[in-house]
Amino acid sequence: MNKASRLFWPTLVTPKNAVVKQTEQLSRSQKLLTELGLVKPGSNGTYQIMPIAQRAIDKCIQLVQSNMQAAGGQKISLPVLTPAQLWKKTGRLEGDISEFYMLRDRSGKQFLMSPTHEEAVTAMLASTAPISYRQLPLRLYQIGPKFRDELKSRFGLMRAKEFLMKDMYSFDVSAEEAAQSYATVTAAYERFFRQLEVPFVQVEAATGMMGGSQSHEYHFISPVGEDTLLQCSNCSYAGNVEVFGSDTDAPSACPKCQSSQLSRVRGVEVAHTFLLGDKYSKPLGATFLNTTGKPETLIMGCFGIGITRVVAAALEVLSTEQELRWPKLLAPYDVCVIGPKAGSKEQAPAERIEHELLQLTQICGAEQLLHDERKELTIGKRLLDAKRLGHPLTIVVGAKATQAEAPKLELHTSGGEKQELDVAQVLQLVDSHERHKQQLLEGTEQTDTKRSQRVGHVH
Repeated sequence: MNKASRLFWPTLVTPKNAVVKQTEQLSRSQKLLTELGLVKPGSNGTYQIMPIAQRAIDKCIQLVQSNMQAAGGQKISLPVLTPAQLWKKTGRLEGDISEFYMLRDRSGKQFLMSPTHEEAVTAMLASTAPISYRQLPLRLYQIGPKFRDELKSRFGLMRAKEFLMKDMYSFDVSAEEAAQSYATVTAAYERFFRQLEVPFVQVEAATGMMGGSQSHEYHFISPVGEDTLLQCSNCSYAGNVEVFGSDTDAPSACPKCQSSQLSRVRGVEVAHTFLLGDKYSKPLGATFLNTTGKPETLIMGCFGIGITRVVAAALEVLSTEQELRWPKLLAPYDVCVIGPKAGSKEQAPAERIEHELLQLTQICGAEQLLHDERKELTIGKRLLDAKRLGHPLTIVVGAKATQAEAPKLELHTSGGEKQELDVAQVLQLVDSHERHKQQLLEGTEQTDTKRSQRVGHVH
């Protein structure tokens, strides 16, 4: 199991009477993650992930992967460096490239530190031995770092210059088959976001520099969001104002039902999907052999999820100003156990119960249990840390645990009230928490036909 005394957890300590000069606007998640020592700023727009936060990111990666594999995805890894020549062939170097990191090798050849990999994956398929129609659809995904020279990197992991992303690329024989791939993958996206239990909205979006015929974004609603979204309360429509060119061009009535019940909210974009057609496959010569053995151009889609942004944005939506609140499936630890302070009168009898509780590993697994055995600290100090870190369940073995009759433990749930329970009741609640997590995970096995087709529906 995990011990709190062994955790690398460089909490930010501010002297009592210090005057802190705020040089940038901080979001709630950024402030808490930094103060609690879960994320440390690197250079401008880059961040160092500490062990506790890394656990949450790893859980997010595992959850994304299970959904991508359920959607027929196969995992690959592509180089971070993409030859600029490929981007010239598709015309993407002709527009505004100020957000791209460009570099040259010693021979003068130019590369991009890839913000996305459409050209790279398409060129890979173009250089592969002829692909048969029997091998399609092909859905390839990777999870790795992406780079964007943000003019205003802010809100920590929500808008950084280096970030972790899952990007999937689909290849099909026709526009109709590509649309089916699009439906399958977006269904997997909806399952993933439902599993997080964070309210989200899927909105119609502009295709922008990515191109293609159709695009949707997934947003968490938050005041710090940089996108303005339109939502109709009369029907299911939701869209990004970018679809209409700009905020000032956006309609006052719903484009779908013409209702005036159209509201504006701010959203944090956490995922984006595109039907690309042949925008990349045609100029790069990516083909397959059809039923008659003749080459035809592959039809593509692409699908991105910002892994680090999802974690930070979920915390932004769920947390309070003082305490983190994690989606159940992303919490670094499920249970934290706090025993008595060293030298206290209840130490000896309470430690026996504390030892019993460590058998919780049989319910939640050793990796999900954190034992805060820093007994030089008071229970109150350790409980404050546990609450701020947002552990879903914190069990305190205090003075009432040593009562001769009906010994009681304190159970603190994230965002809930303190309960005084006996050991059996505590074990039952831990078991209930684990069963709820399992039910959420089993959502990955739902069939695509169960998906709501209402684009823009708030979940």
